[in-house]
Amino acid sequence: MSEKQKKASAYWKENVRYLFILLAIWFAVSYGAGILFKDTLNEIKMGGFELGFWFAQQGSIYVFVILIFAYVRLMNSLDKKYGYDE
Repeated sequence: MSEKQKKASAYWKENVRYLFILLAIWFAVSYGAGILFKDTLNEIKMGGFELGFWFAQQGSIYVFVILIFAYVRLMNSLDKKYGYDE
């Protein structure tokens, strides 16, 4: 395996690791906070709404958008690390 292939393989391995971590966070927020822990979170009010309801309706969307920006930032640093930035 050439040096270029090793570099590309390491790049994609790290990229997929970032994807799994970020998607796990999104899953935990959307499924965990919106469904599993809904009853516990509903004891807390936020803007007049129960927190479990808020996470199920809007919180997971906000977290997803934040994760998109985090992914962009992570990928920019990953590109620089492996020399793929232009």
